[in-house]
Amino acid sequence: MPTTSGLLRQPRAVWATAGASVVAFMGIGLVDPILPSIAQGLDATPSQVSLLFTSYFLITAFAMLVTGFVSSRIGGRRTLLLGLAFVVVFAGLAGTSDSVAELVGFRAGWGLGNALFVSTALAVIVGAAAGGSAAAILLYESALGLGMACGPLLGAVLGDASWRYPFFGTAFLMAVGFLCITAFLKEQPKPARRTSLLDPVKALGHGGLASVAASAFFYNYTFFTVLAFTPFVLDMTPYKSGAVFFAWGVLLAVFSVVVAPRLQERFGSLKVLGGSLVLLAADVLVLGYGSHATAIVCTVLSGAFIGVNNTVYTELALGVSDAPRPVASAGYNFVRWFAAAAAPYFAPKIEEWTDAHVPFVVAAATAVLGAVVVLLRQKALTHGVRESAPRHATEDSVAVFAN
Repeated sequence: MPTTSGLLRQPRAVWATAGASVVAFMGIGLVDPILPSIAQGLDATPSQVSLLFTSYFLITAFAMLVTGFVSSRIGGRRTLLLGLAFVVVFAGLAGTSDSVAELVGFRAGWGLGNALFVSTALAVIVGAAAGGSAAAILLYESALGLGMACGPLLGAVLGDASWRYPFFGTAFLMAVGFLCITAFLKEQPKPARRTSLLDPVKALGHGGLASVAASAFFYNYTFFTVLAFTPFVLDMTPYKSGAVFFAWGVLLAVFSVVVAPRLQERFGSLKVLGGSLVLLAADVLVLGYGSHATAIVCTVLSGAFIGVNNTVYTELALGVSDAPRPVASAGYNFVRWFAAAAAPYFAPKIEEWTDAHVPFVVAAATAVLGAVVVLLRQKALTHGVRESAPRHATEDSVAVFAN
């Protein structure tokens, strides 16, 4: 475990990449507090505005097949800069949108840029960091947690004046990141083997990896029902909503980095994952049927279960097969991000067809289905797990999430 003093003694290139990573992860939860404001400003329904998440993550899913292909050919530094350039352009354009269709389209371009950046950032940090891969991983996870927690705050502070300002703010911060990486980061060595577009799909032929991806698909539907649909149910001001999701992000970061590894050491990964999924299902069900105050508490509490799940899923995905870890991660993320795209679209639609409670019933059911897959596929998920599998979210392309 790296010491704090050793961790902080990093080259400027590492700090530039880590700082840009914070902003990149902020972009995931940035729109949470301003979703109702966007709906009001553009005279749109919740299901229309939720397409901001759908377009973002649908592009991200397909981008998982592209990022390795690109970075293995043009190098990590150029891939980072290309991703940052996409985010700067499309985040800025998003702030100028006059319709939901325009905003959704620009958000899709943003998603492509973010996928190119975050899927490459860890490898670049590992290559440039002092103190070995452990220090680099801790820096990356810290950036992830800080970004997920601060994204809603930035959205709330800037969005209180206008829903357009968070997009302009993100474009500005990413432009600063672009300049810092240009100035401080030297080109990294290219991989010895180029990655093809189909390598991640072929990796899913492994039963264990396919099982992890299937379970994570159901889980991610639950995760992004909470992230994308709950702001409409809470119906709070940007500041109050931002505070709720900031607390949610803090719990997510703490349970992902600190609590999950300790639980795994004591109970084992599969028991921890199955139990956490069931508890998340119960939490989401109470969120949907409880009072307003109860919904706030359950929203914040869900961050703890989501943090645990993200860490365990990532370790299983990276260690259960013999595929190279970046390839396994890409295949796993390719499957699970489709659920992240589906949930923001279907949750408001289900509310329109039924009532505000049913989307959370569906989300609770998908969390249980994720646990059922873990239960039924225990042998596939434990057979052949690499002893060297990392204890943290090391090479997960979009760890939040993912995780």
